[in-house]
Amino acid sequence: MRTTDEIYQELLSAFRERSGYGAEDACDLAVRLYAVAAQVQALECQADWVLNQSFPQTAQGAYLEDHAAMRGIARQAATRAAGTLRFSVEEAPTQDLSIPMGSVCMTEGGMRFQTTRAAVLAAGTLTADVPAEALESGSGGNAAAWSITVLAVCPMGITGCTNPAAFSGGADAESDEALRARVLDSFERLPNGANAAFYEEQALRHQGVAAAVAVGRARGIGTVNVYIAKSSGAPDAALLRAVEADLQAKREIAVDVRVLAPEESRLNVTVELDVGENGNFAAVKSAAEQAIAGWLTGKLLGKPILLAELGRLIYAVGGVKNYHILSPSSDRQGSATTLYILGELRVTEMGA
Repeated sequence: MRTTDEIYQELLSAFRERSGYGAEDACDLAVRLYAVAAQVQALECQADWVLNQSFPQTAQGAYLEDHAAMRGIARQAATRAAGTLRFSVEEAPTQDLSIPMGSVCMTEGGMRFQTTRAAVLAAGTLTADVPAEALESGSGGNAAAWSITVLAVCPMGITGCTNPAAFSGGADAESDEALRARVLDSFERLPNGANAAFYEEQALRHQGVAAAVAVGRARGIGTVNVYIAKSSGAPDAALLRAVEADLQAKREIAVDVRVLAPEESRLNVTVELDVGENGNFAAVKSAAEQAIAGWLTGKLLGKPILLAELGRLIYAVGGVKNYHILSPSSDRQGSATTLYILGELRVTEMGA
């Protein structure tokens, strides 16, 4: 890409060759030539940008989505983290306490979560568990167990809240690089209506499907099992039925297709962090927990769980000087039938 000054010098040189005399820097002609050079440089920038958007290898944003649409691929939308909120009282009540749908609790960092149905803390009991989700979509909603402790919209009579298990499944909208990889993969693994790429691509077109792995001859000749996962884990029955109905309509003749949920396997993660003498361990711990929870999602179905990848993720967290992964102690092989989900997550300070 030529700079404005380079184009200006070329214009001056061309003028000198044709006229036999040059133009002084401060003269009117020089000013005009410099203005022309600036416009030519802007046109070259525009032409270069248009060229980049013309190919999926370099396109960005909405233009990359247009290339994806030509391959029948859409950008995966952001999803909300889901989990369970546990509401509590200090003394067992003599009558039922209502917990309305939409009751809000927060982490100390201000991330908000709301209940997705109404519930009751029964008389004579101290706690009630209620399904909930993050108020905002994205990986920021992934929260470690016991990290949600603030009642934002307090149901009458309720004095405490927490989350006995991690909130997971929150994922940011698919990045350009991830979408680009899927688009380019669709050229390398051309779906032909009968291969694994065809079944996986069709499954991934359904909203909520974060990963899909097709296994041929799973139950003998002429059979195909397609395992799918949501970002939050195994799919629900409704999603399984929708994907299977779609694939049944599109499968090749005489092929028996089944869409199945993988078996969930909880993976406990224990990490020690060194944040240095002046580091804020609480802040770094929270960021590390969020990064780990955002990584270990349903998108990893069929892919190996590599300690090297986990280590890279932890070391990329701002403030981490060093780390030590205590568990898992070894890599986990990827499998279409097994989905690793986050179990107990413990992040402690190294040397404490």
